[in-house]
Amino acid sequence: MATHPPETAVPLEAASPFEMRVKLGEQVPETDVRSALKTGDMGFLHSFTTGSAVDGPGIRLVAWTTACMFRCRYCHNPDTWTLRNGIPVTLDKALGEVRKYANGLKIMHGGFTLSGGEPLMQDRFAARLFAGVKAMGVHTAIETNGMFGERLSDEELRNIDLVILDMKAFSHEQHLRVTGMGNAEVMDFGRRLAELKRPMWLRYVLVPGLTDIHEEMEALASYGASLGVVERVEILPFHQMGKYKWERLGIEYELAQTEPPTLEAVATAVAVFRAAGLDAC
Repeated sequence: MATHPPETAVPLEAASPFEMRVKLGEQVPETDVRSALKTGDMGFLHSFTTGSAVDGPGIRLVAWTTACMFRCRYCHNPDTWTLRNGIPVTLDKALGEVRKYANGLKIMHGGFTLSGGEPLMQDRFAARLFAGVKAMGVHTAIETNGMFGERLSDEELRNIDLVILDMKAFSHEQHLRVTGMGNAEVMDFGRRLAELKRPMWLRYVLVPGLTDIHEEMEALASYGASLGVVERVEILPFHQMGKYKWERLGIEYELAQTEPPTLEAVATAVAVFRAAGLDAC
């Protein structure tokens, strides 16, 4: 494959993950894309953002990958669905970006988080990136939907200090309704992490009329409590910050008229998970 990916005028760092980015990797030859996915020598990233306080413990550097197999109806970054919308970045360059902030991240009791998109659609790049960051002594976390968790070996999972598992639904039918796919692999991944005693956070997006289903949340809470390794549950209120991306990409957005959940609805959802013995917020 090419030694260096094609240059792009778009900076690797972004002020926000909500920044619209498309077609930044379209000049990469198909043979190089296939090689990158196989070897992990190169990844496709939407951006890096610094100073995050919401993507794991402490203050964090976050890398956002492109490509995702789900089509969540509430997705706020549909531009990350497509691999080649991302900036082609060599593994060495990505590690260099983390190295710039490594000391500060450790001082602030933070670390590095890989999110997306779905990071495990680029599993070789993710695995090698985590190994390199872990070697720096920096805390590592991944935010994943869990669908491709089996792509990481037990040893590779040990390089990830925290797995933030985005739980879209409990039942197959509801998961299909929300994402367009089933969730057997997701549930299996959660149980595997429990067997390996890997620390986990769970995230659940509360969308009025779509995910604010009491029975679904109760079932997810019971599932999370059964794992024994879930340290935290985060209820994320739905918002419209990504609406403009759907419009600019020409994708029908069924939730255009959906309002964010009320404070009372969020509190009710939090209470469901706390009732199962989980630390929810």
